Amino acid sequence: MRRTPFRRFGRAPATVAAAACLLGLLSAAPPAEPAAENTAPVAAAENTATVFYYTKTKNWSAYNLHYAPDGGAWTTVPGVAMEAACTDWVKKTVVLGSAEGLQATFNNGTGTWDNNGGGNYALGTGTITVKDGVVAHSDPCVATPTEPGNQATVYYSTAALGWTTANLHYAPAGGAWTTVPGVGMEAACTGWWKRTVDLGAATTMSAVFNNGNGVWDNNNGANYALPAGTTTVKDKVVTGNAANPCAAEVPDTQAPSVPTGVTASADGTSIVLTWEPSTDDKGVTRYQVTRTGGTAGTVVVDVASTVFSDTGLAERTAYSYTVKAVDAAGNTSAASAAAQATTGTAPPAPDPGRPLGTDPREDPIYFVLTARFHDGDTANNRGGSQHTKSGNAAAGDPMFRGDFKGLVNKLDYIKGLGFSAVWITPVVLNRSDYDYHGYHGYDFYKVDARLESAGASYQDLINAAHAKGMKIYQDVVYNHSSRWGAKGLFTPKVFGVRDSQWSWYYDEPNSSFEYDGLTVEPKSGKSYYNGDLWSTAEPTGNTCVNWGTPTQYTSPEGYRIYNCQWPNPTSGMFPKSLYHQCWIGNWEGEDSRSCWLHEDLADFDTESAAVQNHLIGAYDKYIDMGVDGFRVDTAVHIPRTTWNRRFLPAIQERVTQRFGAEAAKNFFVFGEVAAFVNDKWNRGSVNHSAQFYTWKERKEYALDDATAALEMYDYEQQLGPSGQPTSNNAFLNGNSYHTPDHSRFSGMHVIDMRMHMNFGDALNAFGNGRDSDDSYNDATYNVVYVDSHDYGPNKSSERYAGGTDAWAENMSLMWTFRGIPTLYYGSEIEFQKGRKIDCGPSCPLSTTGRAYFGDHLAGDVKASGFSMVESATGAVAQTLAQPLARHVQRLNQIRRAIPALQTGQYSTEGISGAMAYKRRWTSGTTDSFALVTVTHGAGFTGIPNGTYTDAVTGEQRVVTDGTLNVAAPGKGNLRVYVLNGPGRIGVPGPYLK
Repeated sequence: MRRTPFRRFGRAPATVAAAACLLGLLSAAPPAEPAAENTAPVAAAENTATVFYYTKTKNWSAYNLHYAPDGGAWTTVPGVAMEAACTDWVKKTVVLGSAEGLQATFNNGTGTWDNNGGGNYALGTGTITVKDGVVAHSDPCVATPTEPGNQATVYYSTAALGWTTANLHYAPAGGAWTTVPGVGMEAACTGWWKRTVDLGAATTMSAVFNNGNGVWDNNNGANYALPAGTTTVKDKVVTGNAANPCAAEVPDTQAPSVPTGVTASADGTSIVLTWEPSTDDKGVTRYQVTRTGGTAGTVVVDVASTVFSDTGLAERTAYSYTVKAVDAAGNTSAASAAAQATTGTAPPAPDPGRPLGTDPREDPIYFVLTARFHDGDTANNRGGSQHTKSGNAAAGDPMFRGDFKGLVNKLDYIKGLGFSAVWITPVVLNRSDYDYHGYHGYDFYKVDARLESAGASYQDLINAAHAKGMKIYQDVVYNHSSRWGAKGLFTPKVFGVRDSQWSWYYDEPNSSFEYDGLTVEPKSGKSYYNGDLWSTAEPTGNTCVNWGTPTQYTSPEGYRIYNCQWPNPTSGMFPKSLYHQCWIGNWEGEDSRSCWLHEDLADFDTESAAVQNHLIGAYDKYIDMGVDGFRVDTAVHIPRTTWNRRFLPAIQERVTQRFGAEAAKNFFVFGEVAAFVNDKWNRGSVNHSAQFYTWKERKEYALDDATAALEMYDYEQQLGPSGQPTSNNAFLNGNSYHTPDHSRFSGMHVIDMRMHMNFGDALNAFGNGRDSDDSYNDATYNVVYVDSHDYGPNKSSERYAGGTDAWAENMSLMWTFRGIPTLYYGSEIEFQKGRKIDCGPSCPLSTTGRAYFGDHLAGDVKASGFSMVESATGAVAQTLAQPLARHVQRLNQIRRAIPALQTGQYSTEGISGAMAYKRRWTSGTTDSFALVTVTHGAGFTGIPNGTYTDAVTGEQRVVTDGTLNVAAPGKGNLRVYVLNGPGRIGVPGPYLK
């Protein structure tokens, strides 16, 4: 996905670290506890860890824990046997000595391993669970106790410390310490913080306190010994059985507390709302209930009834309720409790799919921006915050217009053109001002609601495509998130300065509202919550440097911009453990893989285990849904070592686990390694060249991923282009097909950037493609296109406008040369040719290369097979009748009928002609051999004797002397002479004749 660079600064050197491991690659050990007055608690003589492992999704006959205490040696393979714990769980308690954690993997004793996708599990002390790759701290086998354990309520005074937050880090007597920094304490009253904890059977605990930013109070290194019951700690003085220090500060006008346990259940067109009574020193007498969804309304319910029935509601509608307590004096609680319910009967969730699992080279690809292709459901259309500014409002063209329902409805159009794979833009929930394209992911675990409809979920789309024999390739982003952070990983809580200039722009924080891209935030009644929040005072815990001070810059509207107005890598707002801290300074330098591309793209530290696990877990979800492959956005901005160590093996492991080895072999991963140059290697930098990513590593690097990335970068840059591996996987041996060697394949194929850059002229693209093919692991898998949602040839910012004849010639080459032909939506009618592809919100989308295509698809279409349209009416019939649409339709027919054009190797040996080549594929009883020339005449010598039939004209030629000469067929036309071929395929059209 194309990004415009913003500020760029240098990158600090990464810290070098290394460790040894038998099976996987180890993460760095967790930081040591603080020392001295800022010291951690006194450690016990020996730490232990009780590890519980979830068995239900493994079904192994035996379970072993193979581990290494931090800083220690690994157990002997296969490790120690785990014992049955309770239903679906096994466990093992291990002694760690003084170590504060362990690295772990699991296995069945006969060679099957779970090593967290190659990253191992980093576990702490105490009770730990590992379930489907997720690590947590709890005992899954402990039944709910009939009697509660001993409780300790701790009040801690920070009046003399000036802390703005406080944490309690503790260990019940005989038990394990909490994970640093402990559990958060809640503000009790001025200068006091409070926390109640369960001690279980213990009656005392050791405790220390900290402010969450490295400042500790550990009682001068001795830790605090606190009993059960209520205790106060002030100025290092412990008072047991203490009175509530905040009792005297409760004002007579205190608002009632928030009701708890709010639930809502729906049946047909009625909802029953329940909650638990809430009381304070004055006594609550009633509750205020507010409903949003449908017609908003507010009612007051007597305290005697904590059940509220809402009837006469609309069928199949979502409603939200908030409940506030109101006391006798009319004071309403400041906060509210919320619940949601949907009336009517939800349709059953569709069954998960499974990938079709066939060779991806057999499937020509049609690429769509889902939100701009076809609108099947106007209810999920959204214009966003830039709807008016962009001109889209005046054009009646919201940016989110197309959806899965629209795509499902027009799969027959795509199939009728002959395409059997559909590449769609990212589906995850986005959160930015102009996010219709999908590359501003915010919640990677959730599908964007602006794309889904009842009966047309993402799963429905996958299943509908598979039912027609068509694949779905999902665009995925591993490099960055947007506006701001990533839900479930890290999101800044508040930023910006709200003054009279900016009050129109910023959303007011609303803790009870969860952004979903579709729902209007009820407090403002107008915003979809783009993620920009304001604060009139510096937020508690702010880490942003120079927060709120004015800069010399102004916005396009002329408003003063403040420091920290928006997050950026050097602001200090993003944790170094999860996000990179620099701008790219050199697009062919190492920093292009470890710094931010743009201010609106928060760049993940993809060498962080936490980031890796977050993304792997997210994309496992879509693999489980049955997608057929991933197109990887901005792949070049992640080190190859990280792809080869982490992400690519995780994909293979998950597909294998769910669908088997054959499905994994054909799960198609193709990366965008954006090299916008015309040379073989991107300005001589191998690390920034597309073919580089198709290879495995060829030496061992440090176990730490960040260090390994730097080592690999330096090593390969020093070797340079001449030191890179080569392959003959794409080439025939004379006239013979040979089994390709994929033993050094990384798992990622790529978009053919060099051909893309040179497609201003087909002959130029052909020559450049041939020149690069020995440097790919297997160029027959290259994804080949003329233009896309980012660029046209020669890095043009416009959709291709070379003319219809030139388009036809480009297509004839793509569909018969090595690689997988790919067409950007609408190119079959030269849609928006010459128009600027992307101008952001500065112009209407209808004037760009990302315009809405649905008007050309109006009407009905039914495909009886690939490239076979049974019926079409309305505008879509006219679209299918256009010359390039007919051309690509027949090209797909020919390619589908001749295996050599799909999976064959090629050669130009013994061939004269501008764009001429021979291709062959042999497997079992199938032997497909074809001679191809595009536009120009050609001579073929040294070929096998026999009868050749042209798939375009049906002409037969008998070769007895190993020679075949072909006259020039004309611009955009071609000849495909097939040995023992099937004859003419399809009917003559505007170019193939």
